[in-house]
Amino acid sequence: MSHLVRFTDGTGTVRVGLLTGEELRPLAVASMSELLRRPVAEIRALADAAGEPVSGARLLPPLDGRMEVWAAGVTYLRSEEARREESADEDIYARVYRAERPELFFKAAAWRVMTDDEPIALRADSPNTVPEPELGLVLTSAGEIAGYVVVDDVSSRSIEGENPLYLPQAKIYTGSCAVSARVRPAWEVPDALALDLRMRILRDGREVFTGSAGTAQLNRKPPELVEYLWRDNDFPDGAVLSTGTSIVPGLDLGLRAGDVVEIEIGEVGSLRSPVVLGADAVRRALAAR
Repeated sequence: MSHLVRFTDGTGTVRVGLLTGEELRPLAVASMSELLRRPVAEIRALADAAGEPVSGARLLPPLDGRMEVWAAGVTYLRSEEARREESADEDIYARVYRAERPELFFKAAAWRVMTDDEPIALRADSPNTVPEPELGLVLTSAGEIAGYVVVDDVSSRSIEGENPLYLPQAKIYTGSCAVSARVRPAWEVPDALALDLRMRILRDGREVFTGSAGTAQLNRKPPELVEYLWRDNDFPDGAVLSTGTSIVPGLDLGLRAGDVVEIEIGEVGSLRSPVVLGADAVRRALAAR
């Protein structure tokens, strides 16, 4: 299994490479955003021509430059049901699930994105925050699907449930977006709608939640979501589009500081995230690495 990765080498230089097993070979581009300005066929050719193996690398979030993370909501029936359960205005979620136009929202700029073993956060003013495991589409500047990642769209259920107009505060804050460091190339995934998703929450080393689903249950297909995102919008350095979740813990199970969230998507990869409380705790955890 191969992955495209962004990494820092032994000299501290940030590079992009192809990781196959334990072997990491650099590509002839300086950044992920430079890579995603190219057509998928050219990206594949660059991967095939990767250089000599390097060692001593540390993987970084797979976004840089002007890349953004966007997300889709209410794309699975379970998500629609969960949003209605928690909302004071449940009918809007039923309507968007059936509507022609999908729900799309901005999630994070590149510099806000966490990756493997970096912290995700609970909002200090939210009594109920949950992880949302999702398949992410890594898109070129022209809107081609270049690869797939694991995304955790961390969300405040209590804030969004109070009023849907509070969605940006429920979705966009420090530590609310984690993306796997490894990008599975699209040309190595035969069918993005035949992938298994699994998530578990560990608390004091004990499993307190486990759930599974499959991308076959998506109500909105990836090309449709991409087409709507690209309408009257420019992404000069590419983007990541998270496709929504169907694994939703019950209303009685919100995250706590100290929890660990583990997400796995078959054929794509995994993402592990410790949970902290508030933006200051995120900054301290990153500074201590």
